[in-house]
Amino acid sequence: MGGTLVPTRHHAIGEQSKNCRYSTNHQVVIDADTRLVVVVGQPVPSNRNDCKAWEESGAKAAVGTTLTMADGGYPGTGLLMPHRRTGEELPEWKREHNRLHKQVRARVEHVFARMKTWKILRDCPLKGDGVHHAMLGIARLHNLSLAG
Repeated sequence: MGGTLVPTRHHAIGEQSKNCRYSTNHQVVIDADTRLVVVVGQPVPSNRNDCKAWEESGAKAAVGTTLTMADGGYPGTGLLMPHRRTGEELPEWKREHNRLHKQVRARVEHVFARMKTWKILRDCPLKGDGVHHAMLGIARLHNLSLAG
C-alpha cells in the first residue's frame, strides 16, 4: 500500500505540494505477490499527509481489517510499518523484519513507477472526477497486462 502524487492542472481538486505543482494524492493498495492493483482510493489534495489521505480517500474502508504493509509515513493507522531506531541499535529480528519489509515495498514502488509511465498521469489535464477515472483505467490496464 502506498500513496503517490499525480500532477493535475485542475486547481479545484489539487493543491500545491512540496514539489510546487498542483497535484492530487492517490492511495493505492497493491498485492505484493501478484503485483496487481487491488484498490485505488479517491484523489485528495496533495497537501494532505498520508495518514489523512488514507482515511479520506476511502482506501482504509475498502481494505477493512486486512493486514496491510505501508511505508513509514502512516504512524497510528494500524498499518504494518518498518521498525524505527530510537537512539540505540535495532535488535537482529527487527533488522531482519525491516529487510523483508523493504523487499515487499520495492515491488509496490515498481508498480507505481510502471503506472506513472502513462503520459496522462504525468500531467493530468482532466477535471473533476476525471483524474480518478484515469487512475482507475491505468490500474485496470496494468492488471490486464500482468494477467496476460
